Amino acid sequence: METILESRNKRVVISQDRPFVIIGERINPTGRKKLAEEMKAGDFSRVISDAIAQVEAGAHMLDVNAGIPLADEPALLAKAIREVQNVVDVPISIDSSVVEALEAGLEACEGKALVNSVTGEDERLEAVLPLVKKHGAAVIGIPHDETGIPNDPQKRLEIAKKILQRASDYGIPPEDVLIDPIVMPAGAVPGAGAITIETTRLVRQELGVNTVCGASNVSFGLPGREIINAHFISMLIASGMTSAITNPLKQEIKQAILAADMLMGHDENCLTWIRAMQPAGDQGASARRGRRRRRREQG
Repeated sequence: METILESRNKRVVISQDRPFVIIGERINPTGRKKLAEEMKAGDFSRVISDAIAQVEAGAHMLDVNAGIPLADEPALLAKAIREVQNVVDVPISIDSSVVEALEAGLEACEGKALVNSVTGEDERLEAVLPLVKKHGAAVIGIPHDETGIPNDPQKRLEIAKKILQRASDYGIPPEDVLIDPIVMPAGAVPGAGAITIETTRLVRQELGVNTVCGASNVSFGLPGREIINAHFISMLIASGMTSAITNPLKQEIKQAILAADMLMGHDENCLTWIRAMQPAGDQGASARRGRRRRRREQG
């Protein structure tokens, strides 16, 4: 099953048979006081520099959030998306819990966007899914409902099924729904990583849809966060995860994703891994060696 997202000129395909898709997480004022102050004051220079840096580091898409207390979030989110689209050509994940902000973001977005997100709560489903359908977008489904976030992977699966069914009722196909198995902090929820991994496996096995998560949540409050995040993403990819909202600027995370892609058979002839491991001046020679290897394999 393929989930297709688009910018003005670029298409990103999320699928079990393709390399892992990195959605850059940095354009988010939560926990970034300086960024929040600048955005609220109408200064988007840091948004622009973060967008460029993440794409240069390998992000295939960018998540854009403008959730700032006491600010006009719909206007800020639309402005941030336009500024990002002016400097990079990648699909956008529109990140907000405010329906009006999601609508403003969808109107500002060029191409096919990803809406982040909808939960299994009836009120939320009825508010968000019509917007997704109207704008021809895809959506992230988060399996918690009016009862909260279940720790049982099977219960998360049941809520995911509900989200998919309700999306279908609105004419949204399953390939346009990415399920987020929910990542909780391992330091606060015992076995949080294992719960997410098992939910991912169940979603892949029983629903067949693509998946996404905010991977860095797992290490919140712990030392060595990048090490934890890198290992966790590798484990998720092995369990069927197809994309994540994460930080491509962290070398440990980027290398873990490339290594997992290579080991899962999503890196033909290991060329992406080989190129990534070569010093900049040696990449031309590496590419030539790769071409010679392919010619030998083809006889």
